Amino acid sequence: MSKLFSPVTYRGMTLKNRVIVAPMCQYSAQHGFANDWHLVHLGRFALGSFSLVIVEATGVTPEGRISYGCLGLWEDAQIAPLRRIVEFLHQNDAKAGIQLAHAGRKANAPIPWRGSFNETDAEKQTLGFESWTSVAPSAERHTASYPVPAALDAAGLARLRDGFVGAARRAEAAGFDMIELHSAHGYLLNQFLSPVANKRDDDYGGSLGNRMRFPLEVARAVRAAWPKDKPAFVRISVTDWIEGGVTVEESVAYAKELKAIGYDLVHCSSGGFDGAKIPVGPLYQAPLAEAVRKGADVPAAAVGLISKAEEAESILEKGQADLIALARQALDDPNWPLHAMRELLPGDTYGNWPQQAGYAVRNKDRALGLAK
Repeated sequence: MSKLFSPVTYRGMTLKNRVIVAPMCQYSAQHGFANDWHLVHLGRFALGSFSLVIVEATGVTPEGRISYGCLGLWEDAQIAPLRRIVEFLHQNDAKAGIQLAHAGRKANAPIPWRGSFNETDAEKQTLGFESWTSVAPSAERHTASYPVPAALDAAGLARLRDGFVGAARRAEAAGFDMIELHSAHGYLLNQFLSPVANKRDDDYGGSLGNRMRFPLEVARAVRAAWPKDKPAFVRISVTDWIEGGVTVEESVAYAKELKAIGYDLVHCSSGGFDGAKIPVGPLYQAPLAEAVRKGADVPAAAVGLISKAEEAESILEKGQADLIALARQALDDPNWPLHAMRELLPGDTYGNWPQQAGYAVRNKDRALGLAK
């Protein structure tokens, strides 16, 4: 029996397999609203038999978006287009998740494929261009190409906590099965955790306990607002890959606190700050998931250049992680789980395809001598 294609349950959510879609920014929203691009982009993963599809980093406040093209969930009007996506995922046997996020000092960034703010006046109208002042733990810019952010005061911290809570309640109204708190990749909560970005000298800076304080305040408030029968995940950067930055040991301590609050799984990524020396390669983050899983005694998801079915199966069999999260590999092959089933499961797996496609793919494979 393949572990990759065995079910697993977190609170009231049962996943049909262990292959999930990690959040991937599309930079294609206008004023935070989801549209047909998001429906098709996310819906195809349900057709490809991923068990859980997590919507991209979604700003809990307008200035919390990574770019003007990112999704938001700071007002009730943004619920309906997301509910449409949730309903399509459910109709096609996938669970629906959403990542609640604030970009902090990495907000107000240009669209990646443009490379800079080179929009014409006409494009700004069409694309819904916006610009704003970012906020962060300290008035320290991410890199020289980013503006200096405004340091958050007590009122600002309270407003952001409320923003996360409000977004969680709207996610429930939209029908999502789970939420993921974004505490990775150099964004706001990760900025508080990391000495690379957090230069505060108050109760929110300095020691690990102080640096964890605001992320844990947000985590408690969000977990309290989210239904008890629905799971909540957290995505973290297990290490900054920078001397003097967050270490694996500190992330294990953070994961223990998150587990105590009631978070059900830690989604283990890494990096996010300028100057990181990341040893990128196949499965390079699987050991980080293993360290958190075993050190904090908490379920973990592995992510990062996992591309082959046997690799994913091995990570689970070795106890490095409980879920396999795909992002760029899912973009490259939205039918990855269906193809992996053919490799790992005995017998005829064509019945797992949508009925509109399974018979045709089987006939194609028969014609090529690949199936009986």
